[in-house]
Amino acid sequence: MVVLDAAQYKCPNCNAELKFTPGTQELSCEYCESSFTIEEIKQIYAENEALLEEAPPEELAAAEDFEEHNTLYHCASCGADIMADDRQTALFCYYCHNPVILSGKLTGDFKPSKVIGFKLDRDTALGKFRQWCSKRKFLPKDFKTEQQLEKMTGLYVPFWVADCNIYADYSAIGRKVRSWTSGNYRYTETQEFNVVRQGRIITSGIPADGESKIDDLLMEAIEPFDYSELKDFSMSYLSGFYADKYDVDKAGVFPRIRDRANQASRKVISDSISGYTSVTVQKETYNIRKTDWEYMMLPVWFMTYKYKDKIYEFALNGQTGKLAGTPPLDKTRLKLFCWAIGGACTLLVYLIGGLVG
Repeated sequence: MVVLDAAQYKCPNCNAELKFTPGTQELSCEYCESSFTIEEIKQIYAENEALLEEAPPEELAAAEDFEEHNTLYHCASCGADIMADDRQTALFCYYCHNPVILSGKLTGDFKPSKVIGFKLDRDTALGKFRQWCSKRKFLPKDFKTEQQLEKMTGLYVPFWVADCNIYADYSAIGRKVRSWTSGNYRYTETQEFNVVRQGRIITSGIPADGESKIDDLLMEAIEPFDYSELKDFSMSYLSGFYADKYDVDKAGVFPRIRDRANQASRKVISDSISGYTSVTVQKETYNIRKTDWEYMMLPVWFMTYKYKDKIYEFALNGQTGKLAGTPPLDKTRLKLFCWAIGGACTLLVYLIGGLVG
């Protein structure tokens, strides 16, 4: 009876089907690994009627328009799927720089709901990249050539952005210790208190990119984006730029979202506790009861560089200008520099020794 009832419910976090797990007597999602008691899931559905609603007609119409005006290209070399508006021609893959071929159209399921347009043009992005390079020594000689810089691409990266409704259950022992001296004696008093924190925490706007070919830490390094500049998505934003088709869905990014939501919740709890000499945690759980998602395109100036069979990625936030990446190291130039320094030191020692003698 419970199994039949449970089959009607979708996961409040990723919308996959929930299944009853006899071992835990809970409803579990095999995709994002969330789990709920039957009482919790019924309460969540009672509080959130939107989980049961159909998509409104205007959203269906927007999805149809998206299907009509997008063009999808495929890279046979690395497997990347590149999205552009139907007036553009993609000439190369910005990951491996090989030619791409026309692949077809995307369904409305891949239509983003929001977008942040590029604020930094190509010349500004290149200027920031050159400034970044000027502070790093021993780069390969061709790293800053015009031929290499031509590979910098304005790319809309697919992001899943989540608002999480979290139930926090925290208990600990807080100790206040004070010491004093009276006469010939030293006294220490220890008081213990039950520290309890229970309630809901809302985390808003946690992003996770939906592109497996871009390093997740690289995308996190160019955060944050200013969500106050979000606009409803239109294919017109892609004019002159490229965009990725996501290949990691909500369930795939949810573990990353959950880790960041838990980290934020832990900080909220920690910041609420003060005045104790020490705190010993006895119980600490953060259960995400519901996740609201926005699928959006965020602007990134992106470039790859291949050096000795290794691909180096560089990203610059197309809204704020924040840049991140790992510079390649020319070991030959480094060795020559070290030898030159070593030779100079040897000569200096020789000259000093001659003067002393």
